[in-house]
Amino acid sequence: MIKDIKYFGIDISHLVFDITDSDGNYYHFKNNISGFKKFVKILGVNSNCVMEATGYYHYQLAYYLLESGMKVSVENPLAVKRFIQMKLSKIKTDKSDSRLICEYAGQVKLKLWQGNSKHQIECLQMTRLLSVYTKQSTMLKNKLHGEAVLGNPSKFVVGSLKRSLKQVQKESKTLEEKLLILVKQVHQDVLTRLKTIPGIGDKTAVMLVVLTDGFNRFTSGSELCSYAGLTPIIRQSGSSVKGRPRISKIGNQKLRNLLFMCSFNACKYNRACRALYERIVVKGKSKKLALIAVCNKLLKQAFAIAKSGLIYDDTYRSTLVKN
Repeated sequence: MIKDIKYFGIDISHLVFDITDSDGNYYHFKNNISGFKKFVKILGVNSNCVMEATGYYHYQLAYYLLESGMKVSVENPLAVKRFIQMKLSKIKTDKSDSRLICEYAGQVKLKLWQGNSKHQIECLQMTRLLSVYTKQSTMLKNKLHGEAVLGNPSKFVVGSLKRSLKQVQKESKTLEEKLLILVKQVHQDVLTRLKTIPGIGDKTAVMLVVLTDGFNRFTSGSELCSYAGLTPIIRQSGSSVKGRPRISKIGNQKLRNLLFMCSFNACKYNRACRALYERIVVKGKSKKLALIAVCNKLLKQAFAIAKSGLIYDDTYRSTLVKN
């Protein structure tokens, strides 16, 4: 545990949050502004508040602490869960969880949470709503197909489904237009350059910028691929256990799915991606594995373009010596 830093382990739920500090003191507050104010009063200059990323419940407290000038760390819940399991604790309560989160904070290297700007928060909210509308649209289309297959579909039911589908599509289009305007306000240059990469279209470029906050939170392409859950996991032990390498899938699923859909076009129109795909397939590897490699390639290309300030040059790699 780092000296002179007092950790506060926070277990937060919908209505309340429980805290245990490095000295073993326990606190219990309501998850609202009144509770936040009471909590801040007990914090010192060298306090570090540590919590899990628990859906939406932690956001208000995390932003309030950040705006109050406090150090905040929002940790991966899987990492915290594994730490708690390692302790072999037989008690599972909010109080015990806050204590174990505090212990976790003292034994790992924490990253300070920076939060998002108001612009980024609004963009992310729109992205999540677009995802909901996409699912609703698919559900309504499937329902229409199902009614048609049954034969003699009710005109009232079909009419209702079509009106609902039309409304969802209208809302999606309006939201996409508004999202594009918002992204252009801050990331116009990056957005324009991303669209020069073969295989990345208008919608994909917008989503890449939003999901990565304009690529500002990443220092390398490998770090970005890890965030997307595209890095491989090797499972080997001794001479008997040799599991097939798989991607981790521990990351942003939306970004990963988006890139996988783009990989098909990239294999056709992106010279570097097509060469990579063909090289892997020729070696006898599966086409799916080759497409995942293309996803990594695309993401690294996007990162390089965003950070370099250049547009995509399809002939650039032809001047390099091949390995």
